[in-house]
Amino acid sequence: MTYRELTVPGAWEITPKQHGDPRGVFLEYFQGGPFAEAVGHSFDLQQANCSVSAAGVLRGIHFADVPPGQAKYVTCAKGAVLDVAVDIRVGSPTFGQWDAVLLDDVDRRAIYLSEGLGHAFMSLEDDSTVLYLCSTGYAPGREHGIHPMDPDVGIEWPTTGRDGAPLTPQLSDKDTAAPGLLEARASGLLPDLETVTAYLGALGEGTSR
Repeated sequence: MTYRELTVPGAWEITPKQHGDPRGVFLEYFQGGPFAEAVGHSFDLQQANCSVSAAGVLRGIHFADVPPGQAKYVTCAKGAVLDVAVDIRVGSPTFGQWDAVLLDDVDRRAIYLSEGLGHAFMSLEDDSTVLYLCSTGYAPGREHGIHPMDPDVGIEWPTTGRDGAPLTPQLSDKDTAAPGLLEARASGLLPDLETVTAYLGALGEGTSR
């Protein structure tokens, strides 16, 4: 298993080693020890989610208040999605920047997004199945969104699916109504880098998650 930090600090691409034979494939898509060594703290699993999406479904950009935030370890068990990390930490040198990882059922990569980052993905195939390991449970009062097609973020979403057919973005009513990045910053919704850094530092010193 290899880790590559993305251009958005605090987000990693994880590539597992696959073991295949005529029966199929086996892999470990999460390993606690190597994760802690690469990221700097352990991952305390508190909730596991699964979503199934039609081609073109666009989910996000989602984030949670810090502390405690919500870190996510995400993989795609079936189909394919373009998974995106967005730096929404006010005061970060890379504020507003994004990076993406293709998650699919071929390379079976995962992406880790630490607390304080925004997360979104677009499904590239019908019935794409995404699995999320989350560091905190669902708490609607501290979870927020930014419009995934906000030009101030400028994510380059795919226009064709895995089969080459055109994609039409499909958003939930909640994501459609989400503010843009600058509006969210002006209203005080976004986490700030100093708070996030202090919280992650405490995790690295052994604070339980």
